[in-house]
Amino acid sequence: MNRYLKECFDKFRPQVDAYLKQLVFADSAGRRFADPLDKAMHYSVDAAGKRLRPLLTIMAYRLSAGDWQRVLPVAAAYELVHTYSLIHDDLPAMDDDDLRRGEPTSHKMFGEAMAILAGDALLTEAFRLLAEEVEAPPEVQVKLVATLSRVAGCDGMVGGQAIDILSQGPAVDRDKESLNELLKTLHRRKTGAMITGALLAGVDLAEGDPDLRLRIEKFGQFIGLAFQVADDILDEVGDQDILGKDIGSDRELDKLTFVSLFGLDEARRQLYNLHRDALLQIEPLGEKGAELKALADYIVERNC
Repeated sequence: MNRYLKECFDKFRPQVDAYLKQLVFADSAGRRFADPLDKAMHYSVDAAGKRLRPLLTIMAYRLSAGDWQRVLPVAAAYELVHTYSLIHDDLPAMDDDDLRRGEPTSHKMFGEAMAILAGDALLTEAFRLLAEEVEAPPEVQVKLVATLSRVAGCDGMVGGQAIDILSQGPAVDRDKESLNELLKTLHRRKTGAMITGALLAGVDLAEGDPDLRLRIEKFGQFIGLAFQVADDILDEVGDQDILGKDIGSDRELDKLTFVSLFGLDEARRQLYNLHRDALLQIEPLGEKGAELKALADYIVERNC
């Protein structure tokens, strides 16, 4: 991570973490009975994550507005949905992982039932934040809710996860071109949609102009796919201690990935092409796009 981006992380992430930590997931009357659920939710939310999606929301907001603390409920909503997806992805019925962010996964700590409920509750809480905690005109709030619904649902992250599950196993009856199309569709939905949505949420809350919104949407699509290509590479050659999760799980599950389809060298080439295309979208922003450029560089160069 370059020094400029580290300064951005150091500036924004503590306030994102503080906002998430102060959220109360159980009311006082029912807290005695719901306490295990509250603990399971905060166990995953408070874990040391990159907070990439909240940072994208903040950075996109700052392209058109300055009072960035106003965007914290929106940024937190995207982190809650992302965290719910990680809890469910780790379940035995999905990826069956034991480690997440360097710690035992939610179902290892609290059991499968409570992990499922914690994920469900985090998803629901995200929409409460957008409906009750965001200071914006009603039409902007509706737009924020609609975007998160779309990128998190069957046309986005959940749909991508379904394709991921259905595409596991040998693909001997498919040609490489169709597999490439399937793989890009999978990751544009599973990973790219939420990254793009987080960026659009920042632009929409700041009521940015349509040209900026379109440019940021394209940037998000390119960098979202790049993020997943980098993830596929790291799952093959990354350091488990640095990543904080199991390495080689994609290969063990016989998953379709950029590495399994193209090999490491071609996957790396595609990663750098996506990075280049993403930067072309924000080049006209000049210095205003410096934060997003630094984050795009980090996505390509990261080791965790």
